[in-house]
Amino acid sequence: MVDALRSAFDQNGWVKFDYDDAVAAWVDHVTPLARETRNDPDQIAKWLRANGTWFVGVNAIDNDGQGRVGDGPALTGQLRDFIEARFGWHELDRAQVSITYPGYPQKDPHETDAGFRYRRDRDAAHLDGLKPELPGGGRCVDEAHAYVVGIPLNHTDDRASLLVLWEGSHLIMRKAMQEVFADVPAEKMRRHDVTQAYQTARREVFETCPRITVHALPGEAYLLDRFTLHGVAPWQDGAEAPAEGRMIAYFRPDLPGGVSDWLTRP
Repeated sequence: MVDALRSAFDQNGWVKFDYDDAVAAWVDHVTPLARETRNDPDQIAKWLRANGTWFVGVNAIDNDGQGRVGDGPALTGQLRDFIEARFGWHELDRAQVSITYPGYPQKDPHETDAGFRYRRDRDAAHLDGLKPELPGGGRCVDEAHAYVVGIPLNHTDDRASLLVLWEGSHLIMRKAMQEVFADVPAEKMRRHDVTQAYQTARREVFETCPRITVHALPGEAYLLDRFTLHGVAPWQDGAEAPAEGRMIAYFRPDLPGGVSDWLTRP
């Protein structure tokens, strides 16, 4: 089973894990805390975006490096076993709680028309960690993540703003990033402008890689290669979800060696 999952992951850039009691136990403990976070006025002021249709919730859960929150369980089971075998375990960051609501996405007042169209029509497709931190809005690798873990926290149907990914895009994006950093000294990697290479590779992905939506329920989970282009689908009319919205917890643990690790580790 592990070999089959690994082969699928390496080829496609992602894998979904079936229901696991260990993941379900983690979800049972964390979901009430996620609701509390969403109802916190300070968190709402900080993270409610897309004209009230998306609660970003970055690092909203106060878990430790094993995923424990308070006296709750660590994140274990098949998901962790696979990660340890494929990558080695990296201490988890504090979980994001990403919540979408009917009507997502709506245009924020500060958002450009082009930015909103990209969110609506291209699912805001991105690689995590590439941020417009340079003068003029150029992108650099601000955060060097090992992988991306997604864990649904409540039940929704397959029309409620699913995760979107471009299958096989990790191969294109990894190659593009390795090429753009080929002659860059290690001490300059953190602030190196990758904007043009990133945009060119992204266009190739849109032209050549299938767009896949991923639907999962509590107790299930999915893992993305850090170079897999992904985003969030618009909320479809008639989607069935609780009033609390569609809630997913995400982990993106950092690599100890920064951009160098990001480029070279499996």
